[in-house]
Amino acid sequence: QVHLVESGGGLVQAGGSLRLSCAASGSIFSISDMGWYRQAPGKQRELVATITSGESTNYADSVKGRVTISRDNAKNTVYLQMNSLKPEDTAVYYCKCKLSLSSSRLTLYDYWGQGTQVTVSS
Repeated sequence: QVHLVESGGGLVQAGGSLRLSCAASGSIFSISDMGWYRQAPGKQRELVATITSGESTNYADSVKGRVTISRDNAKNTVYLQMNSLKPEDTAVYYCKCKLSLSSSRLTLYDYWGQGTQVTVSS
């Protein structure tokens, strides 16, 4: 079994900062891509940022320059540092990991966290 646990969400004023964390645990052999997605009320889930095992990063245009994704492979953890937050950043933020299991090392599976709420007040 694999579990992804997110933390770091909360209520912040516009212009503020938050750092999200997502720790993966369980019968993991290796983790490939890691990423953050968000879903605002009434909207589809959208990509925020991704990072590969080689630490190449990709960002949505809406967050470029304000957000940094990073990972700690020793801790199976991905981070999202968000600065200069705007009310339109309000959403539930989900992490996703593409990983292989100890019992199935050649197959990659997508796992999602349960989400953490980020609310930015104006």
